[in-house]
Amino acid sequence: MTTVVGDFFQTVETRQHAWPAGRADLHWHLLFEEQVVREVLVEPYRSITHRPGLAPVQAPWTHCTVLHGGPVDQYRNGEITEITGRVAKECQTIPAFDLTVDRPAIGTVAVECAARPGAPARQLWKLTARVDADVTGNRFPLIPAVYAPHISLAYGVASPVRADRRQLKAALSDQPGEMVVLRATRLCLVAQSHNRRHITWTPIAEVVLQ
Repeated sequence: MTTVVGDFFQTVETRQHAWPAGRADLHWHLLFEEQVVREVLVEPYRSITHRPGLAPVQAPWTHCTVLHGGPVDQYRNGEITEITGRVAKECQTIPAFDLTVDRPAIGTVAVECAARPGAPARQLWKLTARVDADVTGNRFPLIPAVYAPHISLAYGVASPVRADRRQLKAALSDQPGEMVVLRATRLCLVAQSHNRRHITWTPIAEVVLQ
């Protein structure tokens, strides 16, 4: 069993449906108030996330992924507009909801916080996946294939010094902090890319949950 945090970006670049560095892919995210995220998730765990072998996620880029769509430049004229319109129309009957975000855990390629309940976020995953498939003729794979909401606070990266999972778990056990509640009020469509260390995006559209 590996004792180090693996390179998250290598995994997305080498998986069956690869996401290479620099390519903008369509993503749907739940995004939260930046100042709240900074105060309750980012700053409290700096001693964990700011270690060699990890790339911390800054507050503006902290997100809960709902759907990873296809490459932006592979959508045909009018498809993204149609997808956005259909999702916005269906979301008129979907209420905002609270996500309880757990303390972080040390995963195999990231430091991440599980979130619950899964059902309302999963409803958005099913909705966006169905609309994308309907509009595009199912040209793009379903990513993720099974959905559970979570928020990543740091990604494992290629580095001469790799983050040791055992040491991180020990440090986390001494770290104060409780689960937090974030209000999910908006579903955001973005053109997202990575540079093998950080994930960033350009906003495309925002759908307000009722």
